[in-house]
Amino acid sequence: MLKNVDLAEIAACIDWGPFFQTWDLAGPFPQILRDEVVGAEAQRVFSDGKRMLQRLIEGRWLQANGVFALLPANTVDDDTIEVYADESREQVLLRWSPLRMQTERPVVDGEKRPNRCLADFVAPKAGPGAKPDYIGLFAVTAGLGVDKKERQFIADHDDYSAILLKALADRLAEAFAERLHQRVRTEFWGYAPDEALSNEALIAEQYRGIRPAPGYPACPDHRVKAQMFEVLKAQEIGMGLTESLAMTPAASVSGFYIAHPEATYFNVGRIGDDQIADWARRMAMEEAEARRGLAGVL
Repeated sequence: MLKNVDLAEIAACIDWGPFFQTWDLAGPFPQILRDEVVGAEAQRVFSDGKRMLQRLIEGRWLQANGVFALLPANTVDDDTIEVYADESREQVLLRWSPLRMQTERPVVDGEKRPNRCLADFVAPKAGPGAKPDYIGLFAVTAGLGVDKKERQFIADHDDYSAILLKALADRLAEAFAERLHQRVRTEFWGYAPDEALSNEALIAEQYRGIRPAPGYPACPDHRVKAQMFEVLKAQEIGMGLTESLAMTPAASVSGFYIAHPEATYFNVGRIGDDQIADWARRMAMEEAEARRGLAGVL
């Protein structure tokens, strides 16, 4: 568990690109600052954002907490990842069944691309390629304190500052996830100890491994967050889940660490009735419940 992490250290990893989307300003950063149409407005909100960020750090308006675990793991039954309590690999802490792409993959250089599943990047427990493997789980937030400060701005009829604060908290949460992943690769897990990347290279994901998050294209199932938060004891750093599995505070990020050198992000896309039936079986749930949980990708 990491509590009261230095906000200045986190801020150094901010990806400013999505910040402008809060204001419906479209364009890559930093080119957007010179855009003929929106450049002046982009410069204004960027300047305001940097000023508030400095005040936020100096005044300790927000608290950043995080937790991660690096645990033994293996794939079983082709598409299910088991996460274990220890090296005996007997006590299962979490069973995660990611979905597999079902769209027909293109042929590249005469070879058909595979229909990927995140379980492909964790070694099988038995059979060809079997070996002990590992996985990471993490949850971070930079949103502790946002509500109190937002209420102060609203009481002063300063809606602009309230929106600016929430946008910065979101950027800090994502930056925290980026910085922690960097430390995991180089220090805690240590599978890339010599990595030396600029912030631009980090944003471009020019490193080994991925951190897929529930709800995103490679992992559209949100339900695994409940198990993840239980394993991580996320409540001890002030994080929780709503009934609809949204994270609290809102400026939070959670997901998995996968270190396989060929691990990559992809879009599961639309899935068919056969995968719904198979996923429901693996998750030990009624098919109707599975359909509700995966309504967004049916």
